[in-house]
Amino acid sequence: MKLIPHSPTSGIYPATQDYVHAMEVQAPQRLLFVSGTMGLDQNGVAGATLEVQLGLIWSNLGAILGSAGMSVDNIVRLTSYLRDPSYADANAAARVRALGGRLIPTTAIVAATLASDWLVEIEVIAAA
Repeated sequence: MKLIPHSPTSGIYPATQDYVHAMEVQAPQRLLFVSGTMGLDQNGVAGATLEVQLGLIWSNLGAILGSAGMSVDNIVRLTSYLRDPSYADANAAARVRALGGRLIPTTAIVAATLASDWLVEIEVIAAA
């Protein structure tokens, strides 16, 4: 599989330093579509703070990806659902840390979650 990032510099607004506009995935053998993942512990209890929930989300994503023989290195697209726009910077920083600085297409949406103590929900697409 080959990944080719695309962020044109003319005819469109520039991508910021924490994402790319598009990711071309050539010759993947497998695709994994991961449902929205929350910052819940193994008992289904939400973390007490935004930072704790972001840590749990990335740990949970690692477990889900690992069950398919993948890791965060296989993520090619990510969507974050934030309960509040003020969570955007912390969410972006957690994503950049979790991906080791690797840039992927990403979208953040402000939306109500099904439970009021779920502060962030993240869904990903992974390829191998």
